[in-house]
Amino acid sequence: MKRIIALCMVIAVLAIGIAPVAAQDALIDSACLVTDEGRINDGSFNQFAYEGLLQAEDEFDLEITFIETAATTDYEQNISTCIDEGFDAVVTVGFLMETVTRELAEANPDTFFIGVDQFHADGPANLAGSQFREDQMGYAVGVMAALMTESNVIGGVFGREIPPVVKFRNGYEAGIAATNPDAEILGVYIDSFVAPERGQSAAEQFLGEGADVIFGGGGQTGNGGILYAAQQGALVIGVDQDQYFTIFGAGETPGAENIMTSAVKRVDSAVFLLLEALVEGGEGFPAGSVFVGDVTNGSVGVAPPNDAEVPQEVTDAVNEVLEGLAAGTIVTGMSPVTGEPLPNIVETAAEAGDFTTLLAAAEAAGLAETLAGDGPFTVFAPTDDAFAAALEALGVTAEDLLADTEMLTEILLYHVVPAAPESKVVVTLDSVTTVQGDDVTISATDMGVMLNDSVNVVATDIFAANGIIHVIDGVLLPPM
Repeated sequence: MKRIIALCMVIAVLAIGIAPVAAQDALIDSACLVTDEGRINDGSFNQFAYEGLLQAEDEFDLEITFIETAATTDYEQNISTCIDEGFDAVVTVGFLMETVTRELAEANPDTFFIGVDQFHADGPANLAGSQFREDQMGYAVGVMAALMTESNVIGGVFGREIPPVVKFRNGYEAGIAATNPDAEILGVYIDSFVAPERGQSAAEQFLGEGADVIFGGGGQTGNGGILYAAQQGALVIGVDQDQYFTIFGAGETPGAENIMTSAVKRVDSAVFLLLEALVEGGEGFPAGSVFVGDVTNGSVGVAPPNDAEVPQEVTDAVNEVLEGLAAGTIVTGMSPVTGEPLPNIVETAAEAGDFTTLLAAAEAAGLAETLAGDGPFTVFAPTDDAFAAALEALGVTAEDLLADTEMLTEILLYHVVPAAPESKVVVTLDSVTTVQGDDVTISATDMGVMLNDSVNVVATDIFAANGIIHVIDGVLLPPM
């Protein structure tokens, strides 16, 4: 329970933002970037990261350089070269460099490190990670694929099976299934980001099986898949950048009329903002933690159709999905860290291990099935200790409460809100309305968040397949 809550609190706090520190002199005047496998002109995440570095060079007059990684065995040597050459900051691109980046950051406390697609909670103060909600943009382009297919067969060519790619794939397939449950979904992981010929082969196979939409989510490997598919007349979806420009030459490359969107992941923005924070003396730099990019802060999204013939109603539907993901009226059902499918709210609460009274009450009131259903829901969840204290204050035993199903149902429903807004959305609201139509007021102060000026929110953003749990230290009593 403690580990789950601690992890979720890290995500929640970082998604909202980091408390500023007093402005001071620049901490860096140089930066070195190490790519994942591939080149800085790969038309995908390496190139986008490099563009963020170039922007920092231009705006802050940083001295910069880059090292292109040929093989994963070169990671440590390449990062060490940046350190040995005296660069103040090192940007490492890719989940596969997470461990070596942390080890070298701990060994070199006078050098700052920025890890793209890396989760560095509780890291050293000279290290910051950046992660993205690939599941959200994957979901959105999956909706478009489901609306645009004519054959009802949809494919995806993905790179290595690592969390960012898993998030892309599972989000994409969830968006398809939610929109067009009759569609056949074809997908494959390929254990390289630099194998366009293998991506082409996979796309060719999927086209042969009837696919008329292909998503490429795997660096140059995915690029090879969508370039081939588009030139065979299939609709395609790019990744990371608007690949109409990077892969299809802004319309000059054959097949450009068939790239209908890209799942855009603003790696460039994350790299630039974190370097900017260091230039400005550390203000806003998530020391030892993570910058989280999602739909609420504009760090992920979808590209326009450009030359592709996408009906306006399809574009409107995708935009509504993005708005729903931001508001919490739509959830992907995937872990924002691993990308794997999540259990439902009831299963998540049971796994956490500190909500036995809540779960027993839900079962007694006949609400367990509802809370395990489609949703999405927010549950303001009292812990066992919070329930015990509330019952003692009311002079009611747990047995008495569980026996009074009418009162029990009324109390429990007052803790359930339709939709699943994350903490960074909740703190912007004055109130939320429960599933039974009553309002719960929200007060966000420097000391934390309170509900009805009486109950504190003590842990946030425990994600479930059908919603979200925010942990509270008391029991909310509905208006009488």
